[in-house]
Amino acid sequence: MTTRRDRRDRRDEVPLWVLAGLLTLLAVVTASLAVLGSSRVVLWDFVADSAVALSLTGHARLLLPTVLTVAALVLVVSTAFDETRSLRFAVLMAAFTASVTLTLLADTLPMLLLGWELMGACSWALIGFAWHDRRRVASGQTAMMVTRATDLGLYVAVAAAAAGGGVMELDRLSDLSDGWRDVALAGVVLACLGKAAQLPFSFWLARAMDGPSPVSALLHSAAMVAMGGYLMLRVEPALTSSPTLAGLTAWIGAGTAAAMGLVALAQSDLKQLLAASTAAQLGFVVLAAAVGAGAAGSAHLVAHAAVKALLFLSAGIWLHLLGTKQMAGLRGAARRWPVLGMLATAGLMSLSGLPPLSLWFTKDAILAGVLHDSPALYALGLVGVGLGAAYALKATIVLLAVPDSSPETGRAEQAAPPRRCVVALVPLALVALGAGGMALPPVLGSVPGETPPSPAPWELVLSAAVVVTTGLAVYAFSRRARASRLVPRSVHRWLRDWLGLERAVHVVVVSPLVRIAGAAAAVDDRILAQVPHRTAVGVRLAARAVGRADGILHRVVRTASAHTARHLSTAGARADRHVTAAVDATAGGARRSGRCVRRLARTGQLHHYYLQAVVGLLLVLVLLAIVALV
Repeated sequence: MTTRRDRRDRRDEVPLWVLAGLLTLLAVVTASLAVLGSSRVVLWDFVADSAVALSLTGHARLLLPTVLTVAALVLVVSTAFDETRSLRFAVLMAAFTASVTLTLLADTLPMLLLGWELMGACSWALIGFAWHDRRRVASGQTAMMVTRATDLGLYVAVAAAAAGGGVMELDRLSDLSDGWRDVALAGVVLACLGKAAQLPFSFWLARAMDGPSPVSALLHSAAMVAMGGYLMLRVEPALTSSPTLAGLTAWIGAGTAAAMGLVALAQSDLKQLLAASTAAQLGFVVLAAAVGAGAAGSAHLVAHAAVKALLFLSAGIWLHLLGTKQMAGLRGAARRWPVLGMLATAGLMSLSGLPPLSLWFTKDAILAGVLHDSPALYALGLVGVGLGAAYALKATIVLLAVPDSSPETGRAEQAAPPRRCVVALVPLALVALGAGGMALPPVLGSVPGETPPSPAPWELVLSAAVVVTTGLAVYAFSRRARASRLVPRSVHRWLRDWLGLERAVHVVVVSPLVRIAGAAAAVDDRILAQVPHRTAVGVRLAARAVGRADGILHRVVRTASAHTARHLSTAGARADRHVTAAVDATAGGARRSGRCVRRLARTGQLHHYYLQAVVGLLLVLVLLAIVALV
């Protein structure tokens, strides 16, 4: 019977299924373009030779279908987890995949920078997806701040490219003048090392493990971390033209492969082990770009993407079933669910570099290019190969051990992994087993005109011997008592803490910045503390100025009033005299008129009287008419 919860869950799954279908369709289309199209498929060129252009070329021909396929399979698995079964998660995953696609298709530095920034912002939102959990939000901020600090290198690269001739195309960076070319390449390499979690920036991967397992599966396999390696491969021609920078980059890549292999070997958390191994495996890609083995590096990226997506998704399913990601709690997990265990074991065997699986041959193809440049680098690379076998076999031994019997284990075994998850892992396992063959000829992942290095038979035998010998040593050590250790506990804790890189960054970078900010704040406080005193002094000065102004205004007003009074008095006296004279004149005229009228009346000449009256009336009427007309 279908419950209301089941109906709600199915409704929440719809966006994820729709997005997974769309990404699958896009993967088929891009794979077809890569196989059937020309060596360079221009998707968009805003203006000829402009800084706004997208194209499918070089390593992107192989990596873009890989990214889209892995993202689609991750979304299918996400439909089985309550945490990721939501519209918000689907929207963020769509934006993240779109930003990775834009990064892969970018043909110029400005377009690359746009995709690069969007990818970093989306990864921050996905790592801190559970926004109510402060630990996860802080982990997302740590990952973003570390990668953002190194992303400044891309801004330096854009500025150097503009100053060195205005060449913005990634394939033409070697055309820049020598000085500006080195500056631009150094900025690009810095950004790549940060995204690919190479030394000394590796520690942000440990914090990124706080995100949901599907996020870790995509971010650490084919998306954000892999984009650091992809960009290194993309600028390989320009990088190899700068021997000093290429040599430094090669040693950083080989050193990361060895150091992070030790870190992975010391972990007791399966997701932390896989995260450290991601940084180690990307070290081989960085090494390939520095020595000119781009085809092998591209094949290694594809094989690694399938392997890590498979293993991170398996770890997420076990976390969902058993409620733990600690190695002790996962003991025997592969035996409890045989199908899932078989798929995860295939991924771990490929990760170990066991012949003839995929990562064995891709690593040897990379090391074949290294041997011609530096035997010392080759030896360090073999150390990384051996450590890769060690941590992969360590996880395999734990997962295939006999499980402990307990009530909790019995209840967990009654649950089964969702069928859709197991089905989604099958293609990843097939690619993980057979992707190494892509390093044989210059196929989809190779740069046109490039012939990938082919390892000699003795190199293949040597690496296989290293893997097998390391595996036997790990197995023998696992049979010994837990108390016996090859390294001191303090060293073991240091390795488990990712070489103390995060603390070192806090001591070397964060703490000085905090002290500088504190000193600046103290200066500001002292300046602000003087504000009330200075304000009081200003108020007193203003009061004095106002008092003086009042006195001046009072004197001005008083003087003006006195002058005005005198002028008004004089004017009034003159007006009185004029009014008196007018009144006297009017009165005199009236008296004279009255005497004249009386004289007429006494003489009896009335007709003169009436004539004068009529003339006066006519004069009045004429005056009224003139006034009316005016």
